[in-house]
Amino acid sequence: MDVLDRIREQVENNPIIIYMKGTPQFPQCGFSSRAAAALQDCGEKFAYVNVLADAEIFENLPRFADWPTFPQVYIDGELVGGCDITLEMHQSGDLQRMVADAAKKWPSEESEG
Repeated sequence: MDVLDRIREQVENNPIIIYMKGTPQFPQCGFSSRAAAALQDCGEKFAYVNVLADAEIFENLPRFADWPTFPQVYIDGELVGGCDITLEMHQSGDLQRMVADAAKKWPSEESEG
């Protein structure tokens, strides 16, 4: 599978996803740390991809949505932005609303298995 197809699949199959340096538990840069913390503060489940652990995604994600930096936050298949935009949206309350709406689209735990 082409790396851009892989990214597209991740974005389309996860209502909320952040591409970041490190993980939410062990972020590897301040921008990724702050963006992940804003998502965590919303109180909903979200997916993440550690771009440092996947060289193909690290090199090609900037081409996917024409956004040159990390982190990148996607909600409902759309690029929300990076750290600054995510923090501004969190401060205004928009992020919480978007995350809550998107979180309703996660498959229920009962339907798995």
